[in-house]
Amino acid sequence: MKIKLRFFASIRESLELSEMDLTVPPDVKTIEQLRTYLINIDALWADTLALKRPIRVAQHQTMVEPDTLIEDGAEVAFFPPVTGG
Repeated sequence: MKIKLRFFASIRESLELSEMDLTVPPDVKTIEQLRTYLINIDALWADTLALKRPIRVAQHQTMVEPDTLIEDGAEVAFFPPVTGG
């Protein structure tokens, strides 16, 4: 399955990457499994996307939960919680 990843705000700054195409392994089926897969890339990814960090995820510009199934061809976006003032 192929997807497009997009990164915003501090996540984009940390990874020095705004987007990338990714072929997802067959065993990665949910958003949580995707995040875990990305965390295992290297130490930078592990620190940036650590499960203890409050990171929001959207699929096709709709907020999703960790157990959401990833759709083939999906655009999956990662961003920190938004605060306003």
